[in-house]
Amino acid sequence: MIGSASARARLRRPAPKPQPAQQPATRPRPSAEPRPASARGGPTAPYPGLDSSPVEAFGEHTEGSLFDVVKVAIAILDTAGRVVLWSPAAEELLGWPSELLVGRRIDELMADPELVGRVRAAIQATLRNGHWHGFTELRHRDEGEVGVEARISLLVDGDGTPFLQVALAEARTLRAVERDLAVRDALFEQSPLGIAILDTELRYTAVNHTLAEMNGVAAEEHVGRTTGETLPERAADEITAIQRQVLATGQPVIDVTLASPVTARAGFRSISYSRMTDRAGRVLGISGTVMDVTERYRAVAKVEHARRRLSLLNEFGSRVGDLLDATRIAQELASAVVPRLADYAAVILLQAVAHGDDLPRHGHDRRTSLLQLGTASVQDAPEVEVMLRRGARITFAEDSAFGRVLRTGVPELLSGPDELSDLTYPGDPKVQAAHDLGVHSRLVIPLRARGIVIGLLVISRAGYREGFDRDDLAFSVELADRAGSSLDNARLYARERTAALTLQRTLLPQQVPQPAGVEVAYRYVPGSSGTEVGGDWFDVIPLPDGRTALVVGDVMGHGLRAAATMGRLRTAVRTLAGLDLQPEVLLRHVHDLADDLAQGPDEALLATCVYAVFDPSTGRLTATKAGHIPPILIVPKEPVEEPSRIGSALTGGVGQILDLPSGAPLGVGGVPFESIELDIPEGSLLALCTDGLVESRDKDLDVGLGRLLSVLEQPYASIQQACEAVLDTMEQGREPDDVALLLARLGRGRAGIPTAGWTLPAEPTAVSRARRLVRGALAEWGVEHLTDTAELLVSELVTNSVRYASAPIGVRLTLGETLLVEISDPLPDPPRERHAAEADEGGRGLELVRRLALRWGARAEGMGKVVWFELDPQDDHLS
Repeated sequence: MIGSASARARLRRPAPKPQPAQQPATRPRPSAEPRPASARGGPTAPYPGLDSSPVEAFGEHTEGSLFDVVKVAIAILDTAGRVVLWSPAAEELLGWPSELLVGRRIDELMADPELVGRVRAAIQATLRNGHWHGFTELRHRDEGEVGVEARISLLVDGDGTPFLQVALAEARTLRAVERDLAVRDALFEQSPLGIAILDTELRYTAVNHTLAEMNGVAAEEHVGRTTGETLPERAADEITAIQRQVLATGQPVIDVTLASPVTARAGFRSISYSRMTDRAGRVLGISGTVMDVTERYRAVAKVEHARRRLSLLNEFGSRVGDLLDATRIAQELASAVVPRLADYAAVILLQAVAHGDDLPRHGHDRRTSLLQLGTASVQDAPEVEVMLRRGARITFAEDSAFGRVLRTGVPELLSGPDELSDLTYPGDPKVQAAHDLGVHSRLVIPLRARGIVIGLLVISRAGYREGFDRDDLAFSVELADRAGSSLDNARLYARERTAALTLQRTLLPQQVPQPAGVEVAYRYVPGSSGTEVGGDWFDVIPLPDGRTALVVGDVMGHGLRAAATMGRLRTAVRTLAGLDLQPEVLLRHVHDLADDLAQGPDEALLATCVYAVFDPSTGRLTATKAGHIPPILIVPKEPVEEPSRIGSALTGGVGQILDLPSGAPLGVGGVPFESIELDIPEGSLLALCTDGLVESRDKDLDVGLGRLLSVLEQPYASIQQACEAVLDTMEQGREPDDVALLLARLGRGRAGIPTAGWTLPAEPTAVSRARRLVRGALAEWGVEHLTDTAELLVSELVTNSVRYASAPIGVRLTLGETLLVEISDPLPDPPRERHAAEADEGGRGLELVRRLALRWGARAEGMGKVVWFELDPQDDHLS
């Protein structure tokens, strides 16, 4: 034993002796390069978390140290192997108190004689070599054998007395720590991820080889430096901000993708940082992992690029899916590719596509007519106007890029001055304008439909933007193919719509008469290009006795069949109007013809109509409707003393919606048609229209009628101006349907028109008296050349009335553009024309009327009838 504290204090380690050939079986631990003095005082610990400051080393013990995991027990032996000193850690490790072991041989703790021999051999080896390291088992006082790893060192006190220092550690715990350190070393050095350890000043304490390669800086050059001192400034600023955030908050940052710094390996990186603490919770710094995700980023970018392309295709499809106008589709196509795909775009179409004509059956050549209908650009400049003038007619040489693509249908990618200048024809100002704009790459894509090239999509890139590649070419072809289908649909629709419009306009009145006492103005507006032409129509029909029929109708449906049905319906109404039927009777007859007027055998006629008859001589209006919107009447605020003149101003007035019996639409039936009669003040304005003028998607019909009423109540310079004002106020959100508008200013006829009338008894003398009265009136009016014919026909008709009627007979003459002669009697049966035999003495009256009169007819009036005929005052054959 060491007898005194002074002797123990003189213990020292002897000078190192040469190492034996056989090294100990323990794994050497790696050492780190010392940190520069300016970076941090003191040496750098071999592993993070094992270093401690001098204050912590000599200050108060802190729980959670590594020594709490790996407990090292110290014992001092003399050269005979007797225990001189037994530390408290040794007592805790083996359970033997020092008072029981001091002075006893250490081999007494071993039950196995072989182990005893090994211990004694280890002591002798230490006395020879100065140290020994190995594994053994010692007996625990209470728990059996304990495997320990021992290190024996030779010590010599001041008097030269040798002693042995034995350091013991539990082998199982020590092996676990060494295993963890080995795993750490393997992960750190062999990991494909870049790993960095930074202290609380955000200076590198260790980096692995992978990170060093990523940064292009040697591992030893990282240690002691910050990220800002290691990487380029722009890349370091963002990373340093993340490191500070993690160190301050303790919240980890995971998988943040950043662009790689401009070092040995460019690309993209995913960085993750977390804060490190020891077992006692002290902050030691942060650890970070860096992964090269360039390939992943590029793969994701490629997928995103494809997604954006697909989104563009879907977006374009939805934008043109319901368009049936080639010009609008062309503009949508140009706008879709700028700026997402190109800087400049032009859509060039065959003139046949733009105008709805048939596609050419022969190949394209320089005579092919092309129109530039869709354009888009990223900037406005004079050169852009030259290159992308909308509506410009495009010419090209057959051996140019345009000519080749039109002829072959194969798209072309143009780059380089020679290819770019060979676009259309030599000297084309559009080519020079593109050069001035810096265009360096172009795609010329055919627009195809039904295997025929119907146009070109020309897109260009300029400036610093990358040129087009094969992927861009393939995508552009897909986009052009979708556009080609839509353009062909628009062409077919335009052709059908043009045919329907032509048919409809042919079936509508070509010349609208201006009867006496009525001034008419009208407008017909076909449906917008997004819908087919409908079956709206109107008509103005002169009737006998100076009356006028005003008609507006609407056949349900669209297209050629609706237009054809409208023509049949208008013809039926005009034909029945010539029979001078009452309005409600006329609509009933039209309804009876519904099956014959229908669009097809399996489709019923469904049409609405309003029919009004105005008599300027009496100022009475008779009107009825079949499911149509009601007419509007504007009455002047002040009474009009003089008859209205054609073309004079409208003074405005107070409007009202005529409350007509509704009536069912034609073809429906079940509801009787009824008429109303109104006395119309001089100068009143009657408005008839179809529902396309007043209906909208989100408002009631009453709102549209109210708006029309307020417009017509205003004064206007003419009835034509009133028509324009009504159309100008059509609501933008209305249904895109046809519109038919008919305005009629109702008056008392032209001033000074000669009229004469008489009532005669139903006696034989009435015939001669009627002849004398007619002769006198015609002589007074200066049309004596009509006397003979008028007397003959009047005598025939009066004779018929005297023969069959028993009540007074009326005779009336009106001299206008024609001489109108009306014979009325109370007999309701209409006259019937028959062919008399040569031997018959009578029966030729109506045949004479038919042959000699300009027109003739009969109509019901009250309980009786009126038979009328007209003579042309200009016809010299009647003199």
